[in-house]
Amino acid sequence: MGGAYVAAQMMADIASLRIISVGGFAVDAGTLIYPFTFTLRDLVHKIGGKSAARTLIWLAAGINVFMAGFFWLVAVWPADLTTGPQLGFGNVLAPVWGIVLASIVAEVVSELIDTEAYSMWVRRFGERHQWGRVLVSNSVAIPIDSAIFVGLATAFGIFPAEVAWSIFWVNVIFKGVIAVVSIPMIYWVKPAPLGSPYSSVDH
Repeated sequence: MGGAYVAAQMMADIASLRIISVGGFAVDAGTLIYPFTFTLRDLVHKIGGKSAARTLIWLAAGINVFMAGFFWLVAVWPADLTTGPQLGFGNVLAPVWGIVLASIVAEVVSELIDTEAYSMWVRRFGERHQWGRVLVSNSVAIPIDSAIFVGLATAFGIFPAEVAWSIFWVNVIFKGVIAVVSIPMIYWVKPAPLGSPYSSVDH
């Protein structure tokens, strides 16, 4: 689950460099994959507890920062012109630092909030109503994530205001639909047995 979470985060951050049209509305392409990270985080939380979920969030953020820096380095590194100008890599994968920063800040803040909302639900209901863990934690984190991303990207001059609002509302709606669809996933995993190195009362 942790590997899937990090992979989804990385794919979302790369795809966010492109703004696509969905039903006539502007939306960053990372939205097509990013919503699943909230539920994947919930699964990691259930298996390993709050500490494991927090560690994974920060690990994914660090990997994404490293990835952006590595792509930047490769993009500016002089190409071997005997094979051609090779403009495609830099045009596609060179990071737009405003989007990178907005994405990573939004991811870390919203996922940490998701962790706290999930924990509060577990403390209140224990093993009952597990569907609520996903629904409530995602419902709290999703609008915060979209607001931070769009707000920072707009402040950095990446999006004009009218496009920013379109991206915000499409993000929230799409992520909300994914949250509902992904609810059954919480029943796919079991918490680690008590006494194991991965056990946690907060699952």
